[in-house]
Amino acid sequence: MTLRNAPAGTIRIQYRDGSKAGRDCCLKQFFALIVAKWKFLVLPALAKWGIWGMGAVALLDSSSIPVPMDAILAFYVWHDKSRFWLYCLLAAVGSSIGGLLPYGLGRAGGELFVLKRVNRERFERIRARFERQEFLAMMIPSMLPPPTPWKAFVFAAGVFEMRVVPFLLAVFCGRMVRWLALSLLVLKLGPDAVNLVAHHALSVMALVGGLALAGFLWWWIRRKRAGKSLDD
Repeated sequence: MTLRNAPAGTIRIQYRDGSKAGRDCCLKQFFALIVAKWKFLVLPALAKWGIWGMGAVALLDSSSIPVPMDAILAFYVWHDKSRFWLYCLLAAVGSSIGGLLPYGLGRAGGELFVLKRVNRERFERIRARFERQEFLAMMIPSMLPPPTPWKAFVFAAGVFEMRVVPFLLAVFCGRMVRWLALSLLVLKLGPDAVNLVAHHALSVMALVGGLALAGFLWWWIRRKRAGKSLDD
């Protein structure tokens, strides 16, 4: 390894032995370059497409390279207030379609990936819990702001073989609720509403989680009562 002169404040490290550290460093630089190209070249190009650009950005965000969706949507909504609902609609459609990529990866080989980390018995327990409320298990994470690990839930939906149409509908509904709420805040408070949501992300997640739990308990109690009525 050698150190070479670089611009002020930086040090360039060169690995001559082809070590793992050197390869990892090169990979990180490569992906950093891709992300930079995406942000400074692709995003401005898509921005010119207006409403359709919002859908394209959401599709790519869900399928591959993450972007600050809330900030981009807020920009569109603030500069085209009368059509805010169209931006939310196209973003929700794009996000649900883009999610098919991590969903497909999970469905193709995700079970083997998961079984390397958990035993079969625990895997089946998780699958059973997911299948009981698979729509809500996919819709609720789609409603939540970052840092929710949304793609992990999408991958899990593929692993547990959730049907495609309910999957698309769950993601669409969750994203639509999330971005309509954000758009209304932007129309009321301005683009700074994005920072407000980001600062209170954990509170929002706790609130939505609590509401989801309350809804599940309400459904479970009604189901139990309905079962007793049939027995009587």
